[in-house]
Amino acid sequence: MMRRILVTGGTVFVSRYVANYFAQKGDDVYVLNRNSKPQLPNVTLIEGDRNNLGDKLKGYEFDAVLDITAYTREHVENLVNALGQFGDYIMVSSSAVYPETNPQPFTEDQICGPNIHWGAYGTNKLAAEEYLRQAVPNAYILRPPYLYGPMQNVYREPFVFECAESSRKFYIPGDGSMKMQFFHVEDLCRFIEILLDKHPKERIYNVGNPDAMTISEWVKLCYDAVGADLETVSVEGHPQRAYFCFHDYDYYLDVTKQMTLMSDVKPLAEGLRESYELFQQHREGVMRRPYMEYIDVNLK
Repeated sequence: MMRRILVTGGTVFVSRYVANYFAQKGDDVYVLNRNSKPQLPNVTLIEGDRNNLGDKLKGYEFDAVLDITAYTREHVENLVNALGQFGDYIMVSSSAVYPETNPQPFTEDQICGPNIHWGAYGTNKLAAEEYLRQAVPNAYILRPPYLYGPMQNVYREPFVFECAESSRKFYIPGDGSMKMQFFHVEDLCRFIEILLDKHPKERIYNVGNPDAMTISEWVKLCYDAVGADLETVSVEGHPQRAYFCFHDYDYYLDVTKQMTLMSDVKPLAEGLRESYELFQQHREGVMRRPYMEYIDVNLK
């Protein structure tokens, strides 16, 4: 049955992928954004700023609201108050809500709070969650690790792809053993679809690949996706974010509850190959950072 779905955003990476995914499934997808970027062809635009909507949404009735661009309490409060009738509400939050001092792997029932690596980003996401849980008690909240896949605009795997394309040595933090966890945007969409179809009792889910991966393993998969040979150089004594695309932060989510509902996820090697294929066609949308410049000046 076709659903009427509101997706916040709809023009960049995760929100764009989500909107396109459900539109291709045959749902009637509306996107809410300021119309400052190119729009998808298969959705209906509601032009507006989520913090100043007035009565713009009151005449609509949505089966589901997929809130991909909620970063603060105000974002959620303003949207919830502006909506008319709606069924499900799903917010994409973040694993940044877990303090780095919590025992790992992080589980959904742990205490949440400030994280020194994520700062205000994490505490603002947590405030958004807390408001949503009070205002919409049956809402679902998803806490992903690093999201990746086609349409990626953050300079993470695109950075490594460009190093591989230029046959650069890759400057890797320490011995490359720091672990990271990923989740493909298609798997995120698949899990959202499961929530909409099955309406499970649990309301908060860690989502992600069940296995963490070292920096070295991830970089190798990125170079493999490009078809390039990898040679690494170990870096010590330099601020990691000056030359590398992730924080110096080793963490891991327990995704048992997710895996109970969705037992398979896209293998990282396959997902990175897909990412590289689309990256070659849409390089202009990536927000680059001067990692290579730092390396060339300070590490060579």
